[in-house]
Amino acid sequence: MTELTDPAVHVAHAEEIAPDLLVIPNRGVDLVPNIGVVGGAEAVLVVDTGIGTANAAKVLAFAASVAKGRRLYLTTTHFHPEHAFGAQVFAGEATYLVNREQADDLAAKGAGYLEMFRGLGPVVASRLEGVRVPAPDVVYDGAYDLDLGGRTVRLRPTGRGHTPGDQVVEVPDAGVLFTGDLAETGQFAILPWFPPHDTDVTAVGWLAVLDRLVSDGPRVVVPGHGEVGGTEVLTDVRAYLRELRDETWRRRASGLEVDDIAAEVRSVLVERHPEWAGQEWIEPGVGCLCAEHDAQAAARS
Repeated sequence: MTELTDPAVHVAHAEEIAPDLLVIPNRGVDLVPNIGVVGGAEAVLVVDTGIGTANAAKVLAFAASVAKGRRLYLTTTHFHPEHAFGAQVFAGEATYLVNREQADDLAAKGAGYLEMFRGLGPVVASRLEGVRVPAPDVVYDGAYDLDLGGRTVRLRPTGRGHTPGDQVVEVPDAGVLFTGDLAETGQFAILPWFPPHDTDVTAVGWLAVLDRLVSDGPRVVVPGHGEVGGTEVLTDVRAYLRELRDETWRRRASGLEVDDIAAEVRSVLVERHPEWAGQEWIEPGVGCLCAEHDAQAAARS
């Protein structure tokens, strides 16, 4: 396995994309998310922490410098370690709030993902030294409107897609949407299909989520990883997932085995998108879609 680049968050590269709304960009580094800092008159919300306590400490210090005494909140788009496994640093400094489904993911699968990520190599393992699975301060059901003072931020669970607990973060007055890993740019979509340990991702559900997000028409989309853009960030991911679905289901319907489908589909999609990163996510996506195809066929019979 190729050694991963150190997944360090660099707060010095923060960019203001709207008044009192900054993004700390991931700059194309694996396991570094795009992190949001959203301000109102009375409070500031941080969206995602980076992986590990050292990254989160830098994010917290940066957010505090932006806040200048305003109250701090933290939320995470989903439970995966590079997004949420620095939250312990914010304890006592910020109120950490997430949706019910994400809290359930943290409790049920957080420890397993912590160990899995520690196995990705010494650089990642060192980032996860001393990390505990985070425990939110506030867990909400349904949607949650967070009043920052003159600016309301909407925390909205989407239903199962990339994970069961996906949450998007909307800043309506700025037309900005933080998607977490429901969207990335410049790479193949991340479908964490790891049977038998984790098979909660659903490509079919993910497509339905993207349909709803596209219909909302955000002006600016901040993906989990990759460049900030407009609605095309969402439509491009949707187009790819449709492409992956159609190529997979056509072959599955003809009776091909999963491994053969994965090899063929990988070849086709890499040829179509040679510049994209994350080719290793094609095979898990094929596995997920084969299972969903088979489930639909069984339901019809």
